[in-house]
Amino acid sequence: MAEDFGYLNVTGRIFDIQRYSIHDGIGIRTIVFLKGCALRCRWCCNPESQSAKIESFESKGRMKTYGRDVSVREVMETVRRDMPYYSRSKGGLTLSGGESLLQPEFARALLQAGKALGVNTALESMGFAQYSVIEGILPYLDTYLMDIKHMDPKKHALWCGRENTLMVENAKRIAESGMTKLIIRVPVVPGFNDTEGELMAIARYADSLPGVEEIDILPYHNFGEGKYAALGREYPMGDAKRPSQEKMERFREAIERSTGLYCQIGG
Repeated sequence: MAEDFGYLNVTGRIFDIQRYSIHDGIGIRTIVFLKGCALRCRWCCNPESQSAKIESFESKGRMKTYGRDVSVREVMETVRRDMPYYSRSKGGLTLSGGESLLQPEFARALLQAGKALGVNTALESMGFAQYSVIEGILPYLDTYLMDIKHMDPKKHALWCGRENTLMVENAKRIAESGMTKLIIRVPVVPGFNDTEGELMAIARYADSLPGVEEIDILPYHNFGEGKYAALGREYPMGDAKRPSQEKMERFREAIERSTGLYCQIGG
């Protein structure tokens, strides 16, 4: 029976494709940024990802549009061009956002198409979806890069717009499935979670998850500040400063000293 390639015709909404990236997975990656997010994290560096709508704004006298509708087939044309770089670096395709799981059929089809091409696949996601949605993508996923931003549901809701119960429960279920490599990622944000106690609470939870061996701590940065101005919005983090390298090293050492996890700064 001939294979059904109908997934190549599935369409979705993205706001960027970044090629030749060395972040968000091993090797050289092609990162597809899906539009739409359920959270409103104060430090979000991609505010153009938050709305699921296509948005147009004037910036420096020019109109700029955030968002376009594409088919999986179109995205795979870019992936095919980048495949020589994957073979040399063990890289591949990464989905990011926004929250990719808000477009579950499109996300699943992209990952399915990636696996059909034989490339490594990764998903950068906070896990904001019913587990049945996540379960549907796991057969096509090599690495799940999952954000856990805080263990306190109330503080998470205050800073991110929603509490974290669903995401924390999903991390456990993903780990217990054994179907993909799960790496926990923590943005280290001034005033939110940049204390040893708060980070250790996340690290201890990550260490309790079966099969999880790595946690990445990502220092806050304000690289997205200019995007807020372009969108006509105030930057929520004000003049917050990036954590020093020395502080990040102390966090890394504390995590590796107190857990069985490998801790990487950045990811």
